[in-house]
Amino acid sequence: MKQISGNKLLVKALKEEHVDTLFGYPGACTIDISDELYKQSDIRVILPRHEQALVHAADAYARTTGKVGVCLVTSGPGATNLVTGLATANIDSVPLVCFTGQVARNLIGNDAFQEVDIVGITRSITKYGVTVRRREDLGRIIKEAFYIAKTGRPGPVLIDLPKDVMAELGSAEYPRTVNIRGYKPNTNVHIGQLKRAIKMLGEAERPLFLAGGGVNIAGANEVFREVVEKTKVPVVTTVMGRGAIPTDHPLFIGNLGMHGAYAANMAVSECDLLFSIGTRFNDRITGKLHAFAPYAQIVHIDIDPASISRNIHVDVPIVGDAWAAVSKMNEYVHECDTKKWLDEISVWEHEHPLTMRQHRTMGPKDIIDEINRQFDKAIVVTDVGQHQMFVAQYLEVNENKKLVMSGGLGTMGYGFPGAVGAQLGNPDTPVIAISGDGGMQMNIQEFATAVLEELPLILCVFNNTYLGMVRQWQKLFYGKRYSMTDLRAGALTRRTNGEEKPAYTPDFIKLAESYGAKGIRVEKREDIAAAFEEAKKNTKVPTLIEFIIDPEEMVFPMIQPGGTLEEMIIEC
Repeated sequence: MKQISGNKLLVKALKEEHVDTLFGYPGACTIDISDELYKQSDIRVILPRHEQALVHAADAYARTTGKVGVCLVTSGPGATNLVTGLATANIDSVPLVCFTGQVARNLIGNDAFQEVDIVGITRSITKYGVTVRRREDLGRIIKEAFYIAKTGRPGPVLIDLPKDVMAELGSAEYPRTVNIRGYKPNTNVHIGQLKRAIKMLGEAERPLFLAGGGVNIAGANEVFREVVEKTKVPVVTTVMGRGAIPTDHPLFIGNLGMHGAYAANMAVSECDLLFSIGTRFNDRITGKLHAFAPYAQIVHIDIDPASISRNIHVDVPIVGDAWAAVSKMNEYVHECDTKKWLDEISVWEHEHPLTMRQHRTMGPKDIIDEINRQFDKAIVVTDVGQHQMFVAQYLEVNENKKLVMSGGLGTMGYGFPGAVGAQLGNPDTPVIAISGDGGMQMNIQEFATAVLEELPLILCVFNNTYLGMVRQWQKLFYGKRYSMTDLRAGALTRRTNGEEKPAYTPDFIKLAESYGAKGIRVEKREDIAAAFEEAKKNTKVPTLIEFIIDPEEMVFPMIQPGGTLEEMIIEC
């Protein structure tokens, strides 16, 4: 029987798992793996400029392709730089397999150079993590890792690879099947519970669907739309669930939660049946738990049993994949009498429509409206902050337009590398990244990656010279004490009225051009359309468009911390 090194088996395993793209950064403990990757041509290796950017790119690649994202980094700081990205993927249920280098087994525990217990460090933010201790276990562990990452509730898996294990010779066989004792993801839906929920849906006077990110992850959008249209039951979504049903659908009310639409939040507060699918009921959508959906019986469908009744007690729990559950629902549901209820919701929509104040020059909604006009098909990746909420409120999302963001962790710096990964996975689809001036600078080095890979990204920077979301809280709840949020003045610099601030740094246009990208600055509404038209012409390099935004711009509606869905701040 032919024997090969662990390094060769790893490359063979990646091919067997149909991996076509690997995001990697080299180091001493993975140099032999890098050498094996050099000898093959089936797997495209992408070299980002930072390991955090690397894992974010793999994350967005996975979200937008449906494949498992794959990472390779070295030991020590290379591994610890994955931590934020692993936590991001874990809370948003993104399938990743991340390989980390490790020092030789005889050095583990001896404070060797670039040695850390990365499995221990990431135990709470990965679906599974393991150090390979024996060469004969390598193939099985890799096979199991891909299976665990993509089944059940998807998530990141970390495999730690000691250098001496990878150098050992062993069997060239790679397993074809997986049998993990104790890990048997539920793929069936309890029909009795589902029929009970459907009966409640038909009897309710004010029924409401709540669609979370699980609907999008499961690819249940089309069948969910069919169920909604059959039942005539209105829909609200979480931010991560936006796009579960096209945002222009007449039965879609809007997002609920901290920055949700008034009508959506009121509908949740007044419904008598909340039929939720694929959501964790986190604090950003519930407000005070005791006041959430106070008149409603609650049905909850989720792939993860641990998510059911963890935050909100539910009346009918149903464990199962969203696609399987909604497909089965589609066989049994019928039209509900919701006319009176829809009329009530319509009144709320007209009383407080989701809109923004008019600007003399340019506002965030003007920019998002132009994206809606110019791009029938696109992937929009956001960073985190005010701009993210503006996009979640106003971007049209449907079967041709996807929205990708860090939802559960709220990771600044996700937008740019996420766009890189999305574009690599979807080369024929326009990819637009939307960032604030703060988040953009957290992984701005990825200009080098995007330029060298000839990615025609459109990078929108909403520059209000502040860390805008924190500033909004400081304005509303902290007496306008703008501590550590003014990106021109420094952390605690206090300036008197009329005292001039220094020029903003960096000059985003010059910085983009220094990397070989294109840069455009827009200050007026009438220049927005031309900027996007110009950016679309740059098919071999990224284009950064810097939009100068009023620092006083705020996201409304807003529920203040500790408030209820009905206690919305509509405007200031």
